[in-house]
Amino acid sequence: ALDVGSVADIPPIHATWTGLKVKIIAAKFRKEPVAHPIYQLGIAPGVEVKTLADLRGKRIAFSPGQAQGALVLRVLQAASLEKEDVDLIELPSKGDAYPVALSGKQVDVAPISGVLIKRYLRQYGADGAATIPHGLRDDPAHLYAPQAVLEDPAKAAALGEYVRYWALAARWVEEHPKEWIEGYYVATQGLNTEDGQYLVDADGQFDIPSDWNDVIVRQQATIDLLAKELDKPAIKAEDLFDRRFEAIATNALNAS
Repeated sequence: ALDVGSVADIPPIHATWTGLKVKIIAAKFRKEPVAHPIYQLGIAPGVEVKTLADLRGKRIAFSPGQAQGALVLRVLQAASLEKEDVDLIELPSKGDAYPVALSGKQVDVAPISGVLIKRYLRQYGADGAATIPHGLRDDPAHLYAPQAVLEDPAKAAALGEYVRYWALAARWVEEHPKEWIEGYYVATQGLNTEDGQYLVDADGQFDIPSDWNDVIVRQQATIDLLAKELDKPAIKAEDLFDRRFEAIATNALNAS
């Protein structure tokens, strides 16, 4: 079993609903998150979607337990649409599953991210494929750990050190984009330099808050939406955060 995982904001919520006790121990975001979104809405060739209002009646890829699924629900909320106003097609987002579903016209709309956006438009743009921005922030990046791990003093201390280096690594990546592109994206992910640069540009600058109050408010809004739309029990967002770790990352950044 893993002692810590790097995820978006949804896995800790779903873990709690399945009975696994977990806590978030670090939170990272993007400066100007709407200008630097993780996801764009991919539009299948031949489908007319220019604005969020155009989603009415469309077939939309939906993965309830993943960040993409929560984003779809938030997009519908922003467009004043109900689930019944669209056709949600349950489809896990793994690898290039969503671009493939779009190009094969299994769905009309799907959230896609990273280099998949660039590749989708390059491969199918001539056929009428497109993407549109969703206009929401979709940038949470968390570390979370099982409660049992955090109750072990030695492991909790080790995770505190991990959070410290996690924050310093985020700064190093931002300050050394060429090294990151060549050493990670090219050497280990099989991408070319151009794709690596595309991802670095898309990321923008990171933001690690020293105070989690606003983070918890946003997490609560996400929980409330998911609970309503997926018929799940209420959860207090505050209970998902281990605030012993709250200042570790920013203290590390300020001290270096």
